[in-house]
Formats: sequence, C-alpha cells, structure tokens
Amino acid sequence: MFEWSDEDLMVRDALRAFIDKEIRPHIDELETGQLPPYDITRKLLSTFGVDAMAKEALEKELAAEAEGKKPSVGAGGGGMSGSMFMIVNIELAGVCLGLVGSMGVSMGLTASAIRGKGTLAQKKRWLPELVTMEKVGAWAITEPDSGSDALGGMKTTVRRDGDDYVLNGQKTFITNGPHADTIVVFAKLDDGSGTPMRDRKVLSFVLDKGMSGLTQGKAFKKMGMMSSPTGELFFDNVRLGRDRLLGETEDTGSDTRGSEGAKAGFTAERIGIAALALGIINECQRLSIDYAKTRKLWGQEIAQFQLIQLKLAEMEVARINVQNMLFSAIERAKAGKPMSLSEASAMKLYSSKAATDVAMEAVQLFGGNGYMAEYRVEQLARDAKSLMIYAGSNEIQVTHVAKGLLRG
Repeated sequence: MFEWSDEDLMVRDALRAFIDKEIRPHIDELETGQLPPYDITRKLLSTFGVDAMAKEALEKELAAEAEGKKPSVGAGGGGMSGSMFMIVNIELAGVCLGLVGSMGVSMGLTASAIRGKGTLAQKKRWLPELVTMEKVGAWAITEPDSGSDALGGMKTTVRRDGDDYVLNGQKTFITNGPHADTIVVFAKLDDGSGTPMRDRKVLSFVLDKGMSGLTQGKAFKKMGMMSSPTGELFFDNVRLGRDRLLGETEDTGSDTRGSEGAKAGFTAERIGIAALALGIINECQRLSIDYAKTRKLWGQEIAQFQLIQLKLAEMEVARINVQNMLFSAIERAKAGKPMSLSEASAMKLYSSKAATDVAMEAVQLFGGNGYMAEYRVEQLARDAKSLMIYAGSNEIQVTHVAKGLLRG
C-alpha cells in the first residue's frame, strides 16, 4: 500500500464535511471541558452508519462463537477496514485530538479487553453497548506510583471473599474515567501467600458505574486534550462477583501478570498514536501553507522566504515518513503479520516526536499569532506534546525498541 484508495478518499472527504459542520463550531466548548465529547461522537457514528456496522459485526462474531467457530473480528473494529479506521483517527486528531482519544479508549482498548479475555456471556453482557458508544468505556491500568511500570508497580488489589472478590486501590490518568459506564480494571491478586507485590498475579475485572465503593473523580485540568475527560478512580471494598472476572477464571497460564493482554493493548495503542500524529502533522502543514501564502512582510508573502520554505519542506518529510509507517502497519495487519510491540514502539517514538516538532515549527512560523488560541496551531502544539507521554513515555519506547533489537 502506497496511497489511500478511492474509497478511503471518499470517506475522508465526507468526514471532513462532518467535522466542519459538527465539530469545528464546538471546539472551544470541547477544549475547555465544558462539553463532553460523547454526544458528538455518537452523532458521528450514526451519521456514517458505524454504530450499525459495529452492532452487525458483533452479532456475527458472537453467533459464530456460540456455534464453536473461531470468530472473525474486523481489523479496524465496527466493520470498518483498517485503512478507514485510520482515516477517522487521522482526520479527527487534526481538529480535536481528545475526541478521538476518548472514542479510541472506549471502542478500542475497553472493548478489545473484553473481546480478548471475556467469556461469551461477558461479551454479550457488555460489548453491544460499548461498540456503538451507547455506553462509555474506560481501561484502568495506570496508578499514581506506577507510571510506566504499570504492571510491576501496581498496588491495586483484589482478595477472595467467599465466591466474590473485594477490590481496593486507586487508578489515575484514566481516559473517560469521570464519565465511564463500563470500566476494565487491572488488579493484583492478594491470595494471602506472602508473594511479593511485584510478582503477584494480575487479574482484570469489569465494573459498572454506580457500584458501591466505586468513586469516579472529576476531570483533571490538562495542558492539552481537554476534550478527552481524564481522571482518577477509587475502589473502597468494591464487591465483585466471579461473573465480573474476565474469563471467569484465575488461570492465566504462564502469563501470571497479564502482560500478554496488556501488551496487545499497548501495541494497538502505539500504532494508533502514529495515526493521531499524522492528523496533527497534516493540519499543521495545511494551516502553515495557507498562512505563508497570505501573511506579508517587507512587501512579499513569507512563503517566498527560504527559512519558511525549509519549515514547510521538513513538515512534508515528516508527513511522508509517518504516513508510510501507517501504510506498512495496515498492509501487515491485512497479511496476518502484525507489528510487534517493539516495532509499534518505534512508530510511536518517531511519530510523536515528529508531530511535536512540526507543531512547534508551525507556532514559530505564525510568530506572535501562533501563540494566540485564535489561530489553532497553539492547540495543536499542546495536543502533540501529549503524544510523547500518552501510551507510555517516549523514554520507555526507547527501551522497548532496544530490547527488540537485542533479542534479535
């Protein structure tokens, strides 16, 4: 794959028309956190029939599983092709990064965790409303003291109490946390054996909003991505039946810490970061070209100055590189040879830095105007920086890339 198909471009153009009509007029409300992103997201899904496609795809998947057949899950989810799913992320990210971040965690990470580990009954219970965004999902793994050591440093615990479990602890930086209806929570099993905390088995549970002992904190004020509500979750003796334990078994095989399930989520998330980065690069470049052609200094357009041309050229190099990475990821997924975690980390490392560099250069190109919210490049710069921290800091990506190389 070396370019978008005609069908992809049709979807892109229709999506851009929706964004201009339904999202751009509300950016200020979204970016100040006054307007949660969920109703706009639902309108987007219904306008393009994605909710109906997602529902139909899930019904086929669950019917096949009920018959003992291996279910077929779409590459992009919701019945969309991988390339179309990427285009949605790219186009939304260039206008309202938080909106696509919230949608991705709900329909992506949360639903995928239940799809990957849940029983058929659990899938029927929670997935139908998640894949259509009727309900908002959250994926809760990060804690205040764990950061990038998400599994090893985890302190949230569950202990057995008869046929139930009791959950205690805290999660932070949880996308959709303040509003989530369905929450997948990772916790260490306290079985009374005296096993050191770092080595304890990690289990995952599904919680519903309003459960006794569950508190969903208010949305944080952030540097960027204000349109994606992020907050804390608190668990105070939350009682959970075995039906909420994903898979309904403590047997995780050799993967006692749940690292394989988390790793699959991390890989998908980091490839997704590259799509978001491309969206920011595209929008920064578009705004910069338009501005360079209209802004005049010393009697001529600044587009005629070589230093401005250099900035535009470097933006184009970044755009081509990140887009080609995504094309490769799409083709490999189609061929059944998906990227490894270390490869996805390399994509995330490069693309997030490229997007941040491009956005900062866009601010510089705009000069004083670039520092003003009216011109939007300052929003893109703030959003781009989040990509260097989100889904694992770039310093952690370096270690994953290096480990992959050293393993051969």
